[in-house]
Amino acid sequence: MTPPLQRLTGRAEFKPRGSALARGLLRLFGWKILFEGFPGPQGVVMVYPHTSNWDFVLGVLVKWALGVQVRWWGKDSLFKIPLLGAWARWIGGIPVDRKNPKGLVGATAEQVRQAKARGEYFWLAVAPEGTRSYVPGWRGGAYHVAVQAGVPCCLAYFDVPSKTFGVVDFVILSGDAETDFSTFRSILSDKQGFKPHLASPIQLR
Repeated sequence: MTPPLQRLTGRAEFKPRGSALARGLLRLFGWKILFEGFPGPQGVVMVYPHTSNWDFVLGVLVKWALGVQVRWWGKDSLFKIPLLGAWARWIGGIPVDRKNPKGLVGATAEQVRQAKARGEYFWLAVAPEGTRSYVPGWRGGAYHVAVQAGVPCCLAYFDVPSKTFGVVDFVILSGDAETDFSTFRSILSDKQGFKPHLASPIQLR
């Protein structure tokens, strides 16, 4: 029998060290952030739903407002644009060739394991749908990185009706996708992005 997911309730003490300007912009547009700190120095953040280009803009503002260092996967074409590519790397971007992602999960999981062994900070943020368009489920890369590296998984969300960006649910994955995704659905199924009809079902493709 697969053990149930372990929900993490403890948080590291956290005081915002980020940009007052970013916090002010979010307040101006009526957005609030729910975040009490990460439960440890390594982990994977899965952000859902991803339905609009505004998700990236909002995500960057949240990152700056909180002052957290988070790396993220992005399509490689973004990083090939002069200046924009350099800026994307500066804010933690890691280019991903979607047409040839072979070895990405294993290499990233190893990076996280090495960071864990050295006591270094490494949080990776991913939009598991992998696209703003409707798709029949999530890509499994971020999920498998968390399982292989044995680190906490954060379920973060955009909820446009309430103008909330939540980073509040942390779990240790069981490795059984059916069990894990059942928990994901219980946490995320009522969250709505900018274009709700484009949100994918919360399941592996």
